[in-house]
Parts: sequence; structure tokens; C-alpha cells
Amino acid sequence: MSWLDEPLATIALCWRVERRDGVAIGLTAHDRDLVVDGFVYQAAPGMTPSAIQRGASFDAESMDVTGALSGAAIGEADLLAGRWDGARVALFAVDWTDPVAPVALGEGTIGAVELKRGVLTAELRGLAAALEAPVVETTSPECRAELGDKRCRIAMAGRRRFARVVAADGVTLTLDTNEPVAGGWAGGRLRWIGGGNSGLEDAIGW
Repeated sequence: MSWLDEPLATIALCWRVERRDGVAIGLTAHDRDLVVDGFVYQAAPGMTPSAIQRGASFDAESMDVTGALSGAAIGEADLLAGRWDGARVALFAVDWTDPVAPVALGEGTIGAVELKRGVLTAELRGLAAALEAPVVETTSPECRAELGDKRCRIAMAGRRRFARVVAADGVTLTLDTNEPVAGGWAGGRLRWIGGGNSGLEDAIGW
């Protein structure tokens, strides 16, 4: 007999969010932390999901989570910076008095994130949403491969440089090393490996 069949159901909604870099957090709409399968889900009672619709069709299933997404675990700045873009999300319900038999409600990835009047709304796109993506790439006069990816096949090991940012003025950064030639790094990618921007990437202008 499922705990959902009880005369009084003590239901708590939980989210497990896994970023593409491997960082994982747990959140629950309950008013206190819950431990499910050894994983801690931090209390975030301000988080509210929209209606969840499940069906047998191939329509893309999605829902929104609105509310207090700011905090130590997942904050407004990180969301808007794209640190959580494409993160995998699993939503389930559990009996908060005995959280041992979770009931899966859906899963997908974080899509669009917007901020209105201080309230964050994050779209959760279901697995079926991948069916909306184009089957083949759009043709273009420029190369469709990314520099260094498996299609480009250019070895990047000898083309990477590590440097420390010693000053920042708007969008201009001053590093503790010089370019091999003027404009030699233009058009490249800057990957942050420390500080508040750790894990993010930026394009280097020309």
C-alpha cells in the first residue's frame, strides 16, 4: 500500500538539481530539511511548481518553478549568469514523516530563467522537449564545428594558457602575462577556474 493511499497524506515536493560540472543540490518545499536516500534536501518553502501534466503523447512536457530560488545553494546571480543552464532536474514527492518511498513526478533540464519584480522563474523542460530540436544542422557559409571539439580535431593542449587576472575595468581584463602576439587570443574562450566566476566561460573580443 502506497503512502499516497493513506487518509491523510503528508506530502513534500523535492527537487534534485545536478549541474553540468557535477555539482548537485537538493531542495524541498517542506519547512525543514529532509534526507532521502542519504541525500540532504534543503528547506526552500518559497519554491512553488506550476501544474505538472503527464501524458502518453510526444508533446514536450514542461513546467515552471517560481519563488525563492536565492540562497546559499542556488542564487539569483548564479542563475542569471548561466551557471545552472542545462542542469538536470528530477522532481518527486515524498512522505515527509518517513521519506523512504519517493514518487517520481518528472525530470528534465533547466531552460529559460527570468526575473520579474524580484521573483525568479525557472523553466523545467521535460525529456520529450529534445524532440523539438532540429534533426540536422542548419547549413552556413562558416565552419559549424567549435574550435577544439571532436569534429574540429584541432589539439588544444598546446594552445591553452593559464593566467591570473590582476585588474578589471568594465569588460577589459589585465592579466599577469602577455599575448604571444598582439590580438593572439582574440576570438578565443576564457574559462574561469577560480574566484566568484569559477565554472563560467566568456568569449574574448577582437
